[in-house]
Amino acid sequence: MLFIDPENTPDFKRSLFNAIVAPRPIGWISTMGPEGSVNLAPFSHFNLVSTAPPVVIFSCNAPADRHEKDSITNVRATGEFVTNLVTWELREPMNISSLDAPYGIDEFELAGLDKAPSRKVRPPRVACSPASMECKLLRIVQIEPQRPGDTVSNVVFGLVVGIHLDPAFVDPDGRFDVARTMPLTRLGGNQYASVGPLVDLARPSPRHD
Repeated sequence: MLFIDPENTPDFKRSLFNAIVAPRPIGWISTMGPEGSVNLAPFSHFNLVSTAPPVVIFSCNAPADRHEKDSITNVRATGEFVTNLVTWELREPMNISSLDAPYGIDEFELAGLDKAPSRKVRPPRVACSPASMECKLLRIVQIEPQRPGDTVSNVVFGLVVGIHLDPAFVDPDGRFDVARTMPLTRLGGNQYASVGPLVDLARPSPRHD
C-alpha cells in the first residue's frame, strides 16, 4: 500500500484529495453583489450537512489573482445565495460558468442560461435546473493555511429557506426522483459522471435475542 505524508512530500498534488473523495455533488451557486451584479459558479466542495435545520455548505480555496472567489465576496456582502442542481444535460453550461471571468460578468449570459426569480432571496435561480434551494448565510468559517503552499479556504454555511422543484421529478408520494434527473458529479481532474446502477438498502433492524 502506497503511503503519502502531505507534510513531507515536496511535490504532493492537492488534486489527489479530489480524486479520492469522489464522486462529489456540484453546488451550482448563484449570488448577487450589493450593486446588483449576478454571478453563477459551480463548486464541487458542496454538500448537505443538516436536515433539521436544513443546512448546506460550499467552500473553495482562494484563487491566485485575488483574496477570494466572487461568490464568497457576494455572499459575505449580501448574506444570500441559491444552489441549483446540475444535471447531465446541463454539463456544458455548467462548465462554461466555471470560467474565471472578471467581477461583474454575468455567467448566466455567458452560458446562455435563463434566470428565474427567487421568492425569499435576491439572487436568481437557474430556470432549467430541476431543483434549486434558496439560502440565507449562517456563517463563513475561514480555514487558515497550515503549511507552505496552502491558501486560505472559506466554508460557507447556508440555511435553506426555500426549495423549488420541477413537478416532473416529484412522484405521487411527494418524493424527489433525483435519479431521473441524472445529477452531474465531479470525479478527479476534469472527469465528471452521473448515476450508475441503483440499489435500495433498508437500514438493518436491531437484533432482539
